[in-house]
Amino acid sequence: MRDVVRSRSVPQIIVGNADYERLTDLANASRHRLPEVAEELLTEMDRARVVDDSAVPADVVRMGSTVTFKSDDGQIRTMTLVYPAEESLDRHRISVMTPIGAALIGLAVGQSISWPARDGKHHRLTVTKVSTPAEPT
Repeated sequence: MRDVVRSRSVPQIIVGNADYERLTDLANASRHRLPEVAEELLTEMDRARVVDDSAVPADVVRMGSTVTFKSDDGQIRTMTLVYPAEESLDRHRISVMTPIGAALIGLAVGQSISWPARDGKHHRLTVTKVSTPAEPT
């Protein structure tokens, strides 16, 4: 049932080749340790339009991007999307291996998505700004 609900409201996402390869490997390696998030990230990678790294638009969230988004509770947050070893909530760095991190990858400014929190509730976020570093992480 979850897949049916999810498929009705997911936007098209774009992911560069390098992020696609690394994230797919990371999710597969994490299936036993973080099964729900790993499956969520694999689902995102399965539906992504994979393009050459140089063809990813500047307003699309990729690894290392700093993204500002508004959540359905009205809060506005700015976080940098990173790999698990680089996560630091004190420094506003969120892992792609969290439910919200997996939801953010590949979204463009103006796009919204529902994401499942660890408590099982679904929330909605809308990307309002994306800044991508000059060099990929």
